[in-house]
Amino acid sequence: MGRRPWLLLLLLGLGLASAAAAAVAEASEGDADPLYKVCVEECQNTGSLKETSIKHCMVPTDGTPADKSWYTHEPLYLQWKEWNCKSECRYHCMMERENERAQLGLQPVKYHGKWPLKRASVFQEPLSAALSALTLVVQFNGWLSFFLLLYYRLPLRPETHKTYYEYTGLWHVYGLLAMNSWFWSAIYHSCDTVWTEKLHFSSAAAFLGYSLILAILRTLNLRDEASRVMVAAPILAFVTTHILYLNFYQLDKGLNMKVCTVISIAQFLLWALWAVVTRHPSRLKIIFVAFGGVVSVFLEAYDIPPRWGYVDGRAICLAVAIPLSYLWWSFAKEDAEMRTSAITKKTR
Repeated sequence: MGRRPWLLLLLLGLGLASAAAAAVAEASEGDADPLYKVCVEECQNTGSLKETSIKHCMVPTDGTPADKSWYTHEPLYLQWKEWNCKSECRYHCMMERENERAQLGLQPVKYHGKWPLKRASVFQEPLSAALSALTLVVQFNGWLSFFLLLYYRLPLRPETHKTYYEYTGLWHVYGLLAMNSWFWSAIYHSCDTVWTEKLHFSSAAAFLGYSLILAILRTLNLRDEASRVMVAAPILAFVTTHILYLNFYQLDKGLNMKVCTVISIAQFLLWALWAVVTRHPSRLKIIFVAFGGVVSVFLEAYDIPPRWGYVDGRAICLAVAIPLSYLWWSFAKEDAEMRTSAITKKTR
């Protein structure tokens, strides 16, 4: 490919990193609202909001100490939600204030760093949770079809019974990390707690970091172990340090968004440049996925306010990820078929 694509990639990456740095989450206006503060305080003191009783604020009658959070008195299978008097009062007061603001024709504002989204049963962000789960299904189906193609439809090496495709193992690891990331995304959007947030951010960072490694190895056609280790080692070290920082030092959402944005844009540009330069048979799919991925990244960075109580910018990005995931595994299968065909022709 030469040096020019790498120079272009570096310049674009720096520009996009600057743009990502500017897309910092805006200050939460909702929790600074005096009416909201009064509402939360009265709710915690009285255990009710207008005609709604907040069961998490009620004093237990079974002799259990009342100074503990209500969720510690619930069955074990419900304690993972970590809903207590304070969180419940915040939610109901938030929805009450948003209804009042909507009647006045005002736009939604953030509360404690998050947009006001309606719950559905035990799901805090039902639409995002459902879309994440659906993407998980698509990822599993894509990985399974990739596996069946390589081991049951394409020829295997007669001496070792291994695949001819040189990147089989890399794609298997990619599939496992993708499914892990989308699993924790579904859990996080179902119930936002400290530990689900850390697992979601950590799994997403690990998946994106490995995706960049895969992009570099495949586009540069690196097949020997030494070259692969030289590429993977610094990226793995950086991603591991980032994950440790988030989990054990500070859960910095802004920093995590910047890191994930730069990694995502870098790999999308790398795949797109490679597809154009090599004229890969699946180049249209690659370019479409790269373009859709870049648009999705900037939609999430733009942080679109919610509509109808359930749809926000993140939900839109999650919806976009479903067709992109399907197309990406379609490219992986076509790439495996192309490489296998080329290698078998040479060995005849």
